[in-house]
Amino acid sequence: MPSPAVPSEEGLEWARRLVRLDTVSERPNLALIETVADHLRTLGVPIRLTHDDSGRKANLFATIGAPRAGGIVLSGHTDTVPWDGQDWHDEPLSARVHDGRLWGRGSADMKGFIGLVVARTKAWLEADLPQPLHYAFSYDEEVGCFGVRHLIADLQEAGIAPAACIVGEPTGMLPALAHKGVHRWRCCVKGRAAHSSLAPRAVNAVEAAARVVAAVADLGETWRHDGPFHEGFDVPHATASVGVITGGIADNIVAEDCRFHYEFRELPGQDAAAMQARVRAVAAALEPAMQAIAPASGFAFEPICAIPAFSAGADEPAVRLARRLAGHGRTTLVAFGTEAGLFQRAGISTVVCGPGSIAQAHQADEYVTLEQLARCEAFLDGLSRPDGPAAAC
Repeated sequence: MPSPAVPSEEGLEWARRLVRLDTVSERPNLALIETVADHLRTLGVPIRLTHDDSGRKANLFATIGAPRAGGIVLSGHTDTVPWDGQDWHDEPLSARVHDGRLWGRGSADMKGFIGLVVARTKAWLEADLPQPLHYAFSYDEEVGCFGVRHLIADLQEAGIAPAACIVGEPTGMLPALAHKGVHRWRCCVKGRAAHSSLAPRAVNAVEAAARVVAAVADLGETWRHDGPFHEGFDVPHATASVGVITGGIADNIVAEDCRFHYEFRELPGQDAAAMQARVRAVAAALEPAMQAIAPASGFAFEPICAIPAFSAGADEPAVRLARRLAGHGRTTLVAFGTEAGLFQRAGISTVVCGPGSIAQAHQADEYVTLEQLARCEAFLDGLSRPDGPAAAC
């Protein structure tokens, strides 16, 4: 019986090195960015860094091969979700290799992919690449795909126009052609406080919020029953969900303030702005009665994040490339959001394909199998073949 496939020693070590670095979204990612940047600088690779306003986080963009038009972007986010309150059997940053798996936060999502890409740099520099390869490693994907927006804007300003992009999120190495969008809002409700025995003289912010929360839930039920539907997704229709709600300070005080967060996950082609307009209309209908008692009362909405849906055609250059490199014709759809829609909106043909499973991402004892890393490494090796990127793009 043949031994299971394993990645190269260098590829696995780079993946482990990155997993050991704490890059939870609420903290800086500069340790990881500088680790990669220092390695690339020693190899003479020019890099571009774009920082957030605080200077505590950065995107990294680098080009491997002769600078010329086109090229393939290899995209990965460097931040991870936290592990507070999860029941881990190992230290989350241990990067332990055991039982045919690499364990640790970010191993699947998505430091395994980034590590394998970085490990291939020297070989790619020594190869006669058909097209340049571009590394695009971003910050703050997990909290709204904020960093990559600055990276893409920097490329556009510099006149850098890649031909295709592979986002290495965990898809089991099946090219993913679509995912839903993710749009989140915060709603702040202002009422008027009073002793609860005088409730009619007050405006109860929690009760007003509850009516809008119910409207959000009703939208989700409507889509579940009436569609539209897109077969191939785990949940083949748009969804609505309220994630956080807080308000009030005591049982015998009419609540003056309430705040809640909610999201829509829309199918490709659906209009998230129209969905939000329906929620605002419900709130607007409640405000006259509230303001008749307390003129300053009402609703305020703030966007939290807007991750566009993604949908690629089977014959697009990035999809053809990924199918060629994967060595089969199978494709998939994924339920989770990625940066793919933002690259696509920038005019870059895009596909999502990377090692591991989203079922392990964000979980206690997150892992990626060594077999998946080996498959990804073989996929990446194909980028240096003359019949790879040039033929597909």
